[in-house]
Amino acid sequence: MAGGQGICGACFARLGPITAPLCPVLGIPFDVSLGDDALSAEALADPPPFSRARAAVRYGEGAQSLVTRLKFGDRTELAPFCARLMSGAGHEFWAARPLLVPVPLHASRLRFRRYNQSLLLAQALGRQLRLDVDPHLLKRHRKTRSQIGLSGDGRARNVQGAFVAHTDALVRLRGRRVVLVDDVYTTGATVKAATRALLRGGASGVDILTFARVVRGDEDPI
Repeated sequence: MAGGQGICGACFARLGPITAPLCPVLGIPFDVSLGDDALSAEALADPPPFSRARAAVRYGEGAQSLVTRLKFGDRTELAPFCARLMSGAGHEFWAARPLLVPVPLHASRLRFRRYNQSLLLAQALGRQLRLDVDPHLLKRHRKTRSQIGLSGDGRARNVQGAFVAHTDALVRLRGRRVVLVDDVYTTGATVKAATRALLRGGASGVDILTFARVVRGDEDPI
């Protein structure tokens, strides 16, 4: 892994970019084009509360290494590199000039980790795209256990009711669209719970943008 804001060529080559064709709602890549409006089986079976989800890369070995360094290894300088890839993945979002909101950590976990990687990604995106970032609009008011190792249903139960919008969210949002920023989309349980809180707070719509996402059929490393 190189220093600075980039990564070495070998590490970059290990990333699996997510490109069209993909599900217009969940952003799941398709092997072949099924038409612009073709939804994935997951989107049809369980329509999400958010409008669209996009991710820059598949959560494979290369992405896992990057996220682990950013999240747990104090490699905060990697955030601008990840954000550059994310800005391209979310290109459909930017014409609306949305508000960027990071998925928050509970206060106790933030004290332990010392920084929130989702906030670093949102701030880097905000600088690159000249978009507003509101790190306090959404609060994780209930402590939850780590999502790692939990089933899809277990993840959903774990974060149910964990998020709440700030009391003056209606004033701060003023009907704006929100792009919710996180590092990895696994089952979507966390961002779905956060989206519901933002919609209750007055967001006109919510899109999801992550650096990586788990794709069914790939080896699931989480």
